Amino acid sequence: MQRILCIVCLTLLLAGCGKKGPLIPPEALAPAAVSDLKLAQKGEFFQLSWSRPAKEEGGGPLRDLAGFRIFKREVLPPAEDCEACPDAYRLLKAVDLDYLQEVRRSGALFFFNDNDVRLGKTYQYKAVAVKKDDTPSRESNRVRRTKVEPPLPPVLQAASTPTGINLEFVAIPFPEGGAIQGYNIYRWRAGEAVPINPLNDRPVTGNTFEDLRLARGTVYTYAVRTVTSVAGESVESVPSNEVSGALTNPD
Repeated sequence: MQRILCIVCLTLLLAGCGKKGPLIPPEALAPAAVSDLKLAQKGEFFQLSWSRPAKEEGGGPLRDLAGFRIFKREVLPPAEDCEACPDAYRLLKAVDLDYLQEVRRSGALFFFNDNDVRLGKTYQYKAVAVKKDDTPSRESNRVRRTKVEPPLPPVLQAASTPTGINLEFVAIPFPEGGAIQGYNIYRWRAGEAVPINPLNDRPVTGNTFEDLRLARGTVYTYAVRTVTSVAGESVESVPSNEVSGALTNPD
């Protein structure tokens, strides 16, 4: 009987000695941090942009991302500023990927506009990615900038031809301390939202632009923003007046 019990115990011990995988620390399952948070001034508001992490902190694919938390603080004068203080940042926006609300998406990027910024004040932002089980990532890179007086938009005119739409923008003097970089052109069709990104890859430096990438029978609407450089940072104006046009019939 004792021999049988020994054999049974030995069998159980051997069964429990199977090969196990390496232990995975919990932090390796957290989302990787957002690494490309950016900040731009568009007229009177600040626009934040970022992309979603594709991997977990340990390198595995990230499949259950729930959204993001965007935090903001006002940067105070050096004698008063304390970024490490517990109440320095406040939650600006909780982003739910299933219900973006004020957040817009363009390609791989997310965009959020912060309208609560005051002239001459400096603001700093950071972001945290969050999984569906509420596991947060490390904090993103931080971005900051000071709100400045934006340039004035140009006066926009459009003329349609059989081959394109010619835009002409009349510049209005920009604030002192700024250097004009050019113009950003935004184009959309009826029923579409005004696009986040301009039609041009870089600011148009002249006062005219001919749009040739058009479909016949479609009406296009345009607006233009002046782009200036203030203290080494690009700043866009509010949008110009809107104009519309369509390809005309050839003679």
